[in-house]
Amino acid sequence: MAKELTDRIKDAAQEPSEVTGDSGSMKQQPLPHVIESDRYLRSAAATRRRNRGLNISKFSPPGAS
Repeated sequence: MAKELTDRIKDAAQEPSEVTGDSGSMKQQPLPHVIESDRYLRSAAATRRRNRGLNISKFSPPGAS
């Protein structure tokens, strides 16, 4: 899903935002809305992971017993 959205952002940045022709007109979602939805989906996927991006380690100085 995120890969599709990333590809859609790349395509939307290269294409015109509005097209009008004989058969009608078409308007895309504004690019900031698409980018914001990508950020939301990525953060939602990150919170579902087990460690949530945190690594917890125990440090002990050398020579300490």
